[in-house]
Amino acid sequence: MVATMLIFAIQDGISQYLAREYNVFFIVMIRYWFFAIFVFVLCSKQPGGLRTVVSTRQPFLQIFRGALLAFEVIVMITSFTLLGLIESHAVFSIYPLLVAALSGPVLKEYVGWKRWTAIFIGFVGVMIILKPSNTVFSLQAIIPLVAALMFALYSLLTRYAARQDTTMTSFFWTGIIGAIVMSIIGSNYWVNLSPTDWCWLLVLCIIACLAHYLLIKCYEVSEASFLQPFAYLQLLFATIIGLFIFSEKLEIHVVIGALIVVFAGLFALWRERQKS
Repeated sequence: MVATMLIFAIQDGISQYLAREYNVFFIVMIRYWFFAIFVFVLCSKQPGGLRTVVSTRQPFLQIFRGALLAFEVIVMITSFTLLGLIESHAVFSIYPLLVAALSGPVLKEYVGWKRWTAIFIGFVGVMIILKPSNTVFSLQAIIPLVAALMFALYSLLTRYAARQDTTMTSFFWTGIIGAIVMSIIGSNYWVNLSPTDWCWLLVLCIIACLAHYLLIKCYEVSEASFLQPFAYLQLLFATIIGLFIFSEKLEIHVVIGALIVVFAGLFALWRERQKS
């Protein structure tokens, strides 16, 4: 899981570099093409083959999930180019708390007052990170928060889909639908990359597939509730990359806000694990 989070952070750094130079729709489209091939090969090796993996009782839900994740990736990479890795990930780290907040209306799960308190404290941390003026939020500040909301909804829909479909079925639909959606959008924004940047894009595609493969292996050997706290390491790794590779500044209000969000998220996860 630690290796997975490190690779995800490196992936985000490469995505930020490429998206600053080229159209984000094009970059995400190529990523999804490569990812779809990876998903196709991996799923074809499952017991029963592709026919078993593709079969789902909830196709509309799976299609919506796949499209939602594709748009979330676009929004988050856009945030990297506008706000940088550090601030984007600091705000995005609110998503486990959003999952807890939305688990009631989406999954009909009970959320007690202790977790609601953690959710409120987490949002206070986000406000500190965003450091709003006396007027209104800037659009740029809202972007990673929108990405966190989209990813939280995607996570909840994935848990909902798991009631009837296997993990590999959801994985297949995520990759294929994402590739279809991005092909429709990204084909209108084709650009010519330099040979060096084509190499970076190839590296991005390979490590993205590697990270997802490692993540699947993580969930095969351990419970999600145990692994989730390690996901916050991506914030640490992304901060290191932002500081030393992209020369971003580490503002004190971002550090304080991120710590509040992380500790609130860890508390909410601990309460959820206790309840389980």
